[in-house]
Amino acid sequence: MAKAATQPGTRNGKLTQAQMEARAQQRIEDDELIREAQKGQREAFDALVRRYDQSVLRLALHMLGNEQDAQDVHQEAFIKAYRHLGNFRFECSFYTWLYRIVTNLCLDQLRRRKSRREDPATVLDASGDEMDLMANITDDRAMANPGRELDRKVMSERIAEALDKLTPRERTVFELKHYQGLKLRTIGEMLSTTEETAKNTLFRATRKLRANLAELRA
Repeated sequence: MAKAATQPGTRNGKLTQAQMEARAQQRIEDDELIREAQKGQREAFDALVRRYDQSVLRLALHMLGNEQDAQDVHQEAFIKAYRHLGNFRFECSFYTWLYRIVTNLCLDQLRRRKSRREDPATVLDASGDEMDLMANITDDRAMANPGRELDRKVMSERIAEALDKLTPRERTVFELKHYQGLKLRTIGEMLSTTEETAKNTLFRATRKLRANLAELRA
C-alpha cells in the first residue's frame, strides 16, 4: 500500500540524509506505480491519488483561498493527470509534474477572478504549522509594534488587498515558495521557466508586498 506523500519542501529548505533517502525511495515507488498505471492498471493510479490527494488539495486551497474552487481544481487535476499519464517521461518527479498541473489550473482560476482569503495573514507552511505572512515582510525599524495583533482584522484585509495587486504569476511563485516551501528550481520547473526567472519573479512579488504593506509599519 502506497504511503501518503511527504511535503515537497522543508522549513529551512534543507533536507536531512533520512529525508533525502525517503524522497528517493518515494520517487522509485511513484515511478513503479506510474509504469503500472500506464499499462492500464487503474489500481496503481488510485494509489498515486491516495498518496498525493491531500497535498494537491492543500496546494489548491492555499493558492485560491476558496474551498469550492480548490475542490474543483483538485478533481480536475487528477482527471487531467490520468488522461495525460501516458505522456509522462520520468524526466522529473511525479509530484513536480502533478503540481505543475495544479499550479496551471490555479493560475487559470486566478486570471478569471481575484481570490480572497479569510485570514491571509496566517497560512500553513510545508510542515503544516502556522506561519505569519507579516513575519516574512522585513521590518527595518528598531522597534516593531507589539500590539499589532489587536489590528489583526485590518491587517488581514490589507494583506489580501496586497496579494491581489500581484500578477497571477507573481502570486503563484510567492505562494509556492512561502506556503508550500518549494525550492525555486522546482517552482521554475512547474511554471516551465528557469530558476533564475522564478527568483526574479519572487523578488518582484516580495518588493511589491513590502511597498503595499509599508503603511502597516507606520
